[in-house]
Amino acid sequence: MKKHIFPALVFVGAVLLISGCMPGGGHNGPAEPAGFFMGVWHGWIAPISLIAGLFNDAIRVYEPFNSGWWYDFGFYIAVISGFGSIALFRKKSAGR
Repeated sequence: MKKHIFPALVFVGAVLLISGCMPGGGHNGPAEPAGFFMGVWHGWIAPISLIAGLFNDAIRVYEPFNSGWWYDFGFYIAVISGFGSIALFRKKSAGR
């Protein structure tokens, strides 16, 4: 039982840390829109944001207050490199 406490605490801490930077959380606005690096971050945590958005209406997958093309580019690069690249590097079975 004691061996499972540390991983559980690390998981809860990571979730709390990530939830502080989710899109739509009120950190960005018209005066300070999200830029390229925030787009990359939001792309990496998009699956977590999607699940969190089910329970909190303020959380979005995509930041509405963004800098435009650069935010979109960062978001897209993060989603593709984080999730799409996994399929590119899978080994094919010997029968194929």
